[in-house]
Amino acid sequence: MLDKNGIAQRIAKEVKDGYYVNLGIGIPTLVANFVRDDIEVEFQSENGVLGMGPFPFEGEEDADIINAGKQTITTLLGASFFDSAMSFSMIRGQHVDLTILGAMEVSENGDIANWKIPGKMVKGMGGAMDLVASAENIIVAMMHTNRAGKSKLLKSCSLPLTGVGCVKKIVTNMAVIEVTENGFKLIERAPGVSVEDIKAATEGHLIVEGEIPEMKL
Repeated sequence: MLDKNGIAQRIAKEVKDGYYVNLGIGIPTLVANFVRDDIEVEFQSENGVLGMGPFPFEGEEDADIINAGKQTITTLLGASFFDSAMSFSMIRGQHVDLTILGAMEVSENGDIANWKIPGKMVKGMGGAMDLVASAENIIVAMMHTNRAGKSKLLKSCSLPLTGVGCVKKIVTNMAVIEVTENGFKLIERAPGVSVEDIKAATEGHLIVEGEIPEMKL
């Protein structure tokens, strides 16, 4: 199985030259550490940063330069800072090529729930609702099951939805899965994980066609 860094490393392969990419809170923030050196990518953070780089080394942090999750970050040459109005104009205006988000649940038709667990304290939905409503390409980074071992890839979400029918691809610690009109389609499996393991951990309808390759990082 993959750890969080492994998930981010696999998602980094989906990032293409010239892309503008929004990184959500959690695992997605790690993606910037694994993008190939031979391509140019602009990472956008909804708190008003364009041109994020990898996380800083210990001792080199600048507390004034943070991402949407309040983690200290680095910026690349030519990076810019702006207010929330400008940031969400980029997002709502569909100027972001790829959005990478975490999730608590994803349904087989691409619904996503990633902002609230009923009964628990929550500050608000944040920018996720704008991101899932505006982006053409959404990849979810998450663990395949929750702490109780229950599937997070479901027939239908049980938690309050952030967006409907918007997720295109999911990368978990077990697999790479595409969301199709017929359900989840297994594309790759993580090292050491069998197709049977993935089936057992997926509640939603899982399409398996032919031999499924092991992912290469």
